[in-house]
Amino acid sequence: MNQGMNPYQAPSMQSLSEQPERSWKWLLFAFDGRIRRGEYWKGTGLIVLPIFVVVALFGVAAAVGLTGRANPSGVGDMSLVGLILGLVALAVMIPFMWASLALSVKRWHDRGKSGWWMLIGLIPYIGGIWSFIECGCLRGTQGDNAYGPDPLA
Repeated sequence: MNQGMNPYQAPSMQSLSEQPERSWKWLLFAFDGRIRRGEYWKGTGLIVLPIFVVVALFGVAAAVGLTGRANPSGVGDMSLVGLILGLVALAVMIPFMWASLALSVKRWHDRGKSGWWMLIGLIPYIGGIWSFIECGCLRGTQGDNAYGPDPLA
């Protein structure tokens, strides 16, 4: 047993800005390395909150587009509004999906498993629950593993 460490003391946690190779850009867009649960939840928050804002804005825009008085008949308005909103939504959602995949892969790496394990979420009901427990609740492997050094080290 290591004499210099207190096994009951919480590990020291550095912020992403204190670690030069671990930036927000790396957290959200790179697929290499490992992240702790806290970093996973911070990154998830950075993804989910803007999505809620975008969805709310699209809802307001669609409601305004449907009730606009410029064309009282309403013919043609919905198709144009729907097309524009769909294209904007696609352009906005692609970076968010990429970031979500990057977070999941790094979290699976911290659990000592391949990033391909994120595909378990495609299994109805059980897959989502399993992925939530593995990535969001369980602690990562201690020490270095095949996917990189321990993020707590």
